[in-house]
Amino acid sequence: MTLPAEFHEIAKRVNNWGRWGPDDEAGTLNLITPQVLRDAAATVRSGRRIPLALPLRHDGVQTGAIPGRINPLHAMTAVNHEFFGPGTVAVSDDAVTMGLQAATHWDGLTHVSHSGRLYNNRPADSVTAHAGAACLGVEKLPPVVSRGILLDVARARHAEDGTTGTTGTTGTTGTTGTDGTDGSGPGSADRAVGRLAGARPVTPEDLEAAEDLAGTRVRPGDIVLVRTGQIQHYLAGDRQAYAFPSPGLSIRTPEWFHARDVAAVANDTLTFEIFPPEVKDLWLPVHALHLVEMGMLQGQNWNLEELSRACAEEGRYTFFLSAPAEPFVGAAGAPVAPVAVL
Repeated sequence: MTLPAEFHEIAKRVNNWGRWGPDDEAGTLNLITPQVLRDAAATVRSGRRIPLALPLRHDGVQTGAIPGRINPLHAMTAVNHEFFGPGTVAVSDDAVTMGLQAATHWDGLTHVSHSGRLYNNRPADSVTAHAGAACLGVEKLPPVVSRGILLDVARARHAEDGTTGTTGTTGTTGTTGTDGTDGSGPGSADRAVGRLAGARPVTPEDLEAAEDLAGTRVRPGDIVLVRTGQIQHYLAGDRQAYAFPSPGLSIRTPEWFHARDVAAVANDTLTFEIFPPEVKDLWLPVHALHLVEMGMLQGQNWNLEELSRACAEEGRYTFFLSAPAEPFVGAAGAPVAPVAVL
């Protein structure tokens, strides 16, 4: 099935090809200017550090549904080995085999293509089985450090509904409130902040409701973190419920991010965008619009639960965010251990 006219119309409106020159390989990370970084540093007040990465483990988020994207296989290559002879200092070493997008990660600009092209009109066949990405590999990215803003959609919609999440209609993910949230997380703190129901699109209106909750607006160069609460399923031990069905970003949101000159976007789901898709048979359109047309990184499997609670406690939703991609040469994605500093 070819991509529909609706997709191509949106693609024209958000396209950034040539915006930073014909040789650009950084995309919207160019929006993180020195002034943006100075403003980001000014958000640090309490010095509270919130880790946003899932642990890398053999029973991680991957279920085998995505071929080759295996959870980490960890092995010790040396255990208390007296390398320089008996009685000398002993050494332990280890190795790991894993999919680069197995857990908390950034999708690089070569992760998807459409119509034979990558970001900035590069040919899709520049990615090969043996060499990986000849251009636009994650090693080409500048450090991903900027002002972060949490758009806590699950909390905003839960609060707006004014319920405990136990009224409304029963759907595929359990009992949901009238706002499409599910307050039945694995613990009382999780229930308090809600969870979007499975297969619910996150719309521009949802993002603006989260801005209202935060009491601030997204600025150019920001890294936006969108919380749906979906990761509560994984944290409670249900990998299948985490994977499918999943709330996620609507095809209507790329224009919202483009208009605000967002540098990168990440969320707390496996698929990033709504899954199954909101437009029948149109698979991964948000991936294609972000990565190919806009040149904007997107991240998945970010654990935003502790950050949600911390932001609510401190009454502010902006922070200094450090999230550089591991610079694997020629890679289409990279693991990341992001940290928010409030």
